Amino acid sequence: MKSEIFNPTDQFISRIYYVTGDKIEYLQSLANCHDNQKGTSQRSKLESFSAFLWKTIACGINKETWGFNNFRFGIVVDGRTRLIINNVDKSLKGYFGNVLSIPFGEKKVEEVKEKSLNWVAKVIHEFLDIAKTQEHFLGLIDWVEAPRPEPSMAKIYAMNGDGPAVVVSSRQHFPAKKLNFGWGEPVFWSYHFPWAGKAGYVMPMPSHKGNGDWIVYMHLLKWQIELIEASPYHVFKPVTAYYLNLI
Repeated sequence: MKSEIFNPTDQFISRIYYVTGDKIEYLQSLANCHDNQKGTSQRSKLESFSAFLWKTIACGINKETWGFNNFRFGIVVDGRTRLIINNVDKSLKGYFGNVLSIPFGEKKVEEVKEKSLNWVAKVIHEFLDIAKTQEHFLGLIDWVEAPRPEPSMAKIYAMNGDGPAVVVSSRQHFPAKKLNFGWGEPVFWSYHFPWAGKAGYVMPMPSHKGNGDWIVYMHLLKWQIELIEASPYHVFKPVTAYYLNLI
């Protein structure tokens, strides 16, 4: 990868890609951890996809040229599904808005580059595990309530480290096909608006084709997009009108 691809003055840009179902399954097979003593540790498709994305960007970073040491990577976790246990969500029935946590991992760029995909997926699995419990979100609610009305934000957005940060937010379970505004079933949807945060944003969602493909919206720095598009694995393909069956 040519080092001149990096530009410290780059702005965030948005791109939309699709990833075929067979590519996602292949990434998952690589991310699964095989241990002779413990057997196979199955990683989810989101964990596998995220590990590949983290590693792809890291592999294009030249530490000597760019000066980056660390790389933070987070995944949004929905708290509503965790709080419905034991009817804890009664107080949420009248609440409009998100109940989210963004756990993340921070690793040396060189470490992410050199380690295997299943090692990176294991790192993601471990920091996600901490946030996928009812106790985590109950504690988070207490923490948010304590400093009110002082504003607060996810730590990954507030840190000023010496490297990039990317957040993945899955929309695999959003019931888009149930929406009907009077002009037919949607073939594409997105739920993100760019803001002034310094962390990149990636949102995978199911394709309208229903064949296991994913549509992936990315709002990343220009150099990060260029690294992804230059990847020799060709996992991310640009969404076209032809793919959306519009022509």
